[in-house]
Amino acid sequence: MIVGTAGHIDHGKTTLTRALTGVDTDRLKEEKARGISIELGYAYTPLGNGEILGVIDVPGHEKFIRTMAAGVTGIDAALLVIAADDGIMPQTLEHLAILRLLGVRRGAVALTKIDRVDTPRVEQVERDIEALLAATDFADAPIFRTNASAAADEGVQALLRHLALMAAALPASDERRLFRLGVDRVFTLSGQGTIVTGTALAGSVRVGDVLQLAPGGQPARVRSIHAQNRSADSGRAGQRLALNLSGVSKEEIQRGTWVVAPALAACSERIDAELTLTPDCGQTLKPWSPLHLHLGAAHHTANVVMLDGDVLAPGQTGRVQLVLDAPVHAVPGDRFVIRNAQATATIGGGTVLDPFGPARKRRSATRLAWLRALSDFVGSGDVASLLARSPLGLRMSALVRLSQLPADQIALPTDTIEVALQGGDQLLLAADEVQMLDARILDGLAEFHARAPDDAGPELWRLKRIVAPEMEDRLWSRLIETLIAAGRVKQRGRSLHLPGHSVELSEQEQAQAKPLLASLLDGAYDPPWVRDLSRDHGMQEAEVRRLLLKLSKTGEISQLVPDLFYHPKRLAELAALVTSLPEVQASVFRDVTGLGRKRAIQILEFFDRVGYTRRVGNIHLIRPNAVWSYSGE
Repeated sequence: MIVGTAGHIDHGKTTLTRALTGVDTDRLKEEKARGISIELGYAYTPLGNGEILGVIDVPGHEKFIRTMAAGVTGIDAALLVIAADDGIMPQTLEHLAILRLLGVRRGAVALTKIDRVDTPRVEQVERDIEALLAATDFADAPIFRTNASAAADEGVQALLRHLALMAAALPASDERRLFRLGVDRVFTLSGQGTIVTGTALAGSVRVGDVLQLAPGGQPARVRSIHAQNRSADSGRAGQRLALNLSGVSKEEIQRGTWVVAPALAACSERIDAELTLTPDCGQTLKPWSPLHLHLGAAHHTANVVMLDGDVLAPGQTGRVQLVLDAPVHAVPGDRFVIRNAQATATIGGGTVLDPFGPARKRRSATRLAWLRALSDFVGSGDVASLLARSPLGLRMSALVRLSQLPADQIALPTDTIEVALQGGDQLLLAADEVQMLDARILDGLAEFHARAPDDAGPELWRLKRIVAPEMEDRLWSRLIETLIAAGRVKQRGRSLHLPGHSVELSEQEQAQAKPLLASLLDGAYDPPWVRDLSRDHGMQEAEVRRLLLKLSKTGEISQLVPDLFYHPKRLAELAALVTSLPEVQASVFRDVTGLGRKRAIQILEFFDRVGYTRRVGNIHLIRPNAVWSYSGE
């Protein structure tokens, strides 16, 4: 069990820690000289039940609240230390507020320095403590009268016995989750290399595992482990760990860095959260109000953006987006504390909902529904609520980050649709959402036909841009293929249309168009322009243009630029040629086709326009799920 001390400066936290464990946690020269704790101190002692008690001794001075917040993240229980002579003091109140905001629910109270006061004073301070804790989760916390300076003090021994009982009653940690450790100290040892320490918040780790820094992303292999101050082959959630890491230097890590399983290493500068201001904070948050954020062992400056209101007043709770000064690692359910812009007072805290908040449309109805689903998910772990609020599907990799569970440990609803994506990822979709997406596609086609009754219909990727431009390409292709197979959508050439819609040429028009199509086919990769076809076939230029435009609307040919049309067979050959090139640039495509640079660019831009390729710089990349189909002559 990990216990964190809390309380005002000079109330005896370090002395009590030494009495409980035999370890002096003031290790710095300045701490010895000034007689106060500046940095976090760590001490361990075996308990009678075979467990090891870890004590994190935090500074009590208000200047070191940042260090205190880092120390109590991940603790199992709090030890609130109050001196009998001083009683309740400012940092007593602030530390208690931080414990409550960070979700610490177990604890005990040590009333120290009882040798300095008389019995009535001890009893009065105990009544004050009971009144202070009455409205909190620590209302039933026992109070132990201690004189930690005395050898074998009975109050200290009683406290130690109580902590042993608390350790025995702790629920087992969920080791199925992926590993996370927030670094609160980093140093090097001669002959050992980089050492990080922190409390493991989730999962387990073994010697030889490869983890990643977050932020940063640097891979680090675990060379050795100390768990609860003892050499071990593995460590688990709930333990204080020291990890010897290879592959990273001390300079790449700082307090607040996370060491995590690679699947959790993604970071973001925007966090959507539920935030509560303390009733006595004396501050109303407005859009873009600056504040200080303590998340895990990290400290950041941030600005707040309201998501479901215009302001947040003292005592209120609301959903907000925190825009940070640098990327940060977080998962849903992480607790945090905020302090005012001057970092002089703790004003609130909350729970992370989405660690990857969007920069736009953050107040939309869809977005707020997603945050409500995440709030439910944090409380229940039910994946179905997330899938029900993901109309375009949810990537398995995203679900792993949100749940902290490996993919094979996530229980999906039995009717979940799974679509394989590039790179081994999967898109997960609720079965009801598929029906809704089918309806969107059919409605999109119907609207297109209503706007352009003389057009055969949009081609595959144009329709996607109309209906759902943000949808995963592979999901889009699967939906269209299913609708075509069911006869609910028809395809003519490259055009998609509803079964009841058609654009046909009359017999006379078909007879006129036949020689034009033959000329386009014979023209190969450099077909004749409208003016050339008019001259060669003795037809009015306007009539040739009208016929070819109508053919293009039926999907039988394609118009690249005004008055330049290509036969589908030749476009299929050019599409295959694009696929065969190691890198598609205009100059390379020009050379292999024998065309001029201008025509090569026109063809490549056509492929970009219809969604077969996309341009990145000077290179045209084939889209992941794009297939160019042609079946006729």
